[in-house]
Amino acid sequence: MTEREQLTRADGTPIRVLTVDDEPAITELLSMALRYEGWDVTTAHSGTTAVQAARETRPDVLVLDMMLPDFDGLEVMRRVRTEQPDVPVIFLTARDAVDDRIHGLTAGGDDYVTKPFSLEELVARLRGLLRRSGATLVKPGSQLVVGDLALDEDSHEVTRAGEEIQLTATEFELLRYLMRNPRRVLSKAQILDRVWNYDFGGQANVVELYISYLRKKIDAGREPMIHTLRGAGYVLKPAG
Repeated sequence: MTEREQLTRADGTPIRVLTVDDEPAITELLSMALRYEGWDVTTAHSGTTAVQAARETRPDVLVLDMMLPDFDGLEVMRRVRTEQPDVPVIFLTARDAVDDRIHGLTAGGDDYVTKPFSLEELVARLRGLLRRSGATLVKPGSQLVVGDLALDEDSHEVTRAGEEIQLTATEFELLRYLMRNPRRVLSKAQILDRVWNYDFGGQANVVELYISYLRKKIDAGREPMIHTLRGAGYVLKPAG
């Protein structure tokens, strides 16, 4: 299997891409090319439908036309990032003036491609952008990587910055669940269901206890990776 075929999300599911353009022919062309990569593609043709689609699908990356019929791509990015602050964005537009490119990038875009464009180039840029986002991607296999934290699902070895960390079986399962969902807030109920295989019913203290165990081993003396969002749950993300 080639590297191209192997690029996936951390949990092994396909990359989710949201493509937004008011020209259906362009979104259809993009969808074909990106589905060939094995990715899940959602399309939208206006700012309003794009924001709604992002809320429903939680994409890993946006391919976003600057000019849309209701509001522009910059406003779409702003609205989407109120809920997904780290989602990468590639602007796709017919406007190729240098100041337009600077405007898009300084407003928070990650890359900029002008029409007419090469599908091969766009896919290559997407792949590079997704790899740079790091926390959301691994190649299928036995290893999960988030920042300087690595977990081997086959050997059950865990390291941070190259230093081996010893975990119990339950701590390992909890960390694996967190690492399969980097940057995603996981509620105590979700963690209980996935790690302990039973529904939420007054057992939140079990989750709190094991999160504290993990913190002592993963974060002790280092910049923390496991964070508590009061009233919402826990999130694991790269330090820094």
